[in-house]
Amino acid sequence: MSDVRHVLVLPDREAAEEAAEALAERFAVHEEPRIVRDALAGEDDAEDAQWLVLLRDEEARLDPGHLNEFAAEWEGWREEP
Repeated sequence: MSDVRHVLVLPDREAAEEAAEALAERFAVHEEPRIVRDALAGEDDAEDAQWLVLLRDEEARLDPGHLNEFAAEWEGWREEP
């Protein structure tokens, strides 16, 4: 098994929570995605934070292009490793 990870960058917590929930339904992920706040450099305000959805894909079965399209539904993107 490989240690493939995907990082979806989303604009706010609500979008991250909705996307994490939808990942399980749409892609049948085996492990619950983690949601992490990523403060922008020099910013302490939650308004200036991005939210990350971290997803392990040990079998490398998820298509990066599909994940990027998925994240775009919440005005986000998939971060390239």
